[in-house]
Amino acid sequence: MQAKSRLYTVVILILFTGIGLILYKHLMLGFPLIPDDKKFVWTIEAKIDFQAQGDPVIVSLALPPKEPHLTFMEEDFASSDYGFSELVSDNERRGQWSKRAAQGAQTAYYRLSVYENDKVVEIPPSDTPEQPKKPELDEVFLTASLTLLEKVRARSANPEIFTRELIQTLNSTSPNQNQRLLRNDKAGEDYKTQLILDLLALEGISARVVRGLFLEDGRRRQSLTNFVEIHDGNQWILFNQDTGKSGKPKNFLIWQRGGQSLLDVVGGKNSQVSFSIIKNTHSTRNLVVNSSLNKQATVIDFSIYSLPIEQQNAFKMILLLPIGALVVVIMRILVGIRTSGTFMPILIALALIQTTLITGIVIFLIVVSTGLLIRSYLSRLNLLLVARISAVIIVVITIIASISIISHKLGLSQALTVTFFPMIILAWTIERMSVLWEEDGPREVLIQGGGSLLTAVIAYIFMTNRTVEYLTFNFPELMLVNLSLILILGQYTGYRLTELYRFHSMGKHHVSDKL
Repeated sequence: MQAKSRLYTVVILILFTGIGLILYKHLMLGFPLIPDDKKFVWTIEAKIDFQAQGDPVIVSLALPPKEPHLTFMEEDFASSDYGFSELVSDNERRGQWSKRAAQGAQTAYYRLSVYENDKVVEIPPSDTPEQPKKPELDEVFLTASLTLLEKVRARSANPEIFTRELIQTLNSTSPNQNQRLLRNDKAGEDYKTQLILDLLALEGISARVVRGLFLEDGRRRQSLTNFVEIHDGNQWILFNQDTGKSGKPKNFLIWQRGGQSLLDVVGGKNSQVSFSIIKNTHSTRNLVVNSSLNKQATVIDFSIYSLPIEQQNAFKMILLLPIGALVVVIMRILVGIRTSGTFMPILIALALIQTTLITGIVIFLIVVSTGLLIRSYLSRLNLLLVARISAVIIVVITIIASISIISHKLGLSQALTVTFFPMIILAWTIERMSVLWEEDGPREVLIQGGGSLLTAVIAYIFMTNRTVEYLTFNFPELMLVNLSLILILGQYTGYRLTELYRFHSMGKHHVSDKL
């Protein structure tokens, strides 16, 4: 009983360790569970143009903040003969280009590739708000503002509702005199943003401008869109300044938070920045692996992905072996299929993967049947075991070489892969079947040979499944789950399916006798 308890404890530990590692890679690192999972990668290019005047030049551009749900793949800073540095201060990133002297039209580029990584928890901005400063307004403008605020205040219960009502009132299709005065329809987007910030400051609500890009494929010469973000005392809430709708829109990349300028150019004039966007589709698995390797994630850094490509390809085949082992255990312990050797079916399945199913079965039957005929002749020579098996190995090699040559002459390219069959195992199988033939007759040879081939075909079906291949290579932790299942099955001592079928007639007779 103690041995069983220890076994179950070990099995549970192994099982939960394997499942835990799989969930960690899927939920935290972003590894997909299906092979065809794709992600959109957005490449955004910011182009800075200005006229230099022959003086030293310093160009400063706000860079997008790194957020938990976004993964920055690549950041490139291109400019001709300019020095570059990235400055980080107060949760803000800025890129700075500099040159001792420049004259005429100048251009600098910033390129970013980004994709959403499906993090489980998205952490909102947690920086504390500054105390709002009341703006200096002339008397007429101040009176109109206070009148509007009083009207909006009566229809709101908290800062979030107040902001939404304020934005919707300012964007009303039938504005009154105060609204027309405040919003100045001839003014641009920046004016509206500053107006909303001033009105919120008069109400004592901390707010700031948020600039970002709507990610749409094929867009060129785009400018940033302004949003307004308020702090309700607990968290920051983003608002569309045209509709009053709260929350970050889908496919909206936040580029800058706060009122600092987007672009500063010292030593130049007529500066402007424009954005171009293009969308590409990439394999999620490749994106996650590259991102994790770049970040030197421990689980990935000490894994198969850190090996050279040649070794990774070898492990793709090796990691399929536990799947074949589980199939053999199920077929032998639960189903009751008899096979020639314990894991001979796995080796046959590996050979079938290389040769394709039908071709592999035909080659296997030809080699084994021919080998049995020759082995029956060798048994009459009264050879010792070692010499007999060695002779069978040579015969197997001769058969395989003959099949390859004949296939080549006939133009059957698939049969050329016959060399992938494990020759030593085939020779030993021929020897075992020959001895079995002599001791138990041809019927037992057919049962065990057919059972080996059937088990190998079932293992082949599972081992060549795209999803199984993907999961075994990208989640090698599945071996722990596989191991726990095999340990549990190793304790099974009940009837096998073949035995239930074999004795089902006895059950019928037993019932009829009772009746």
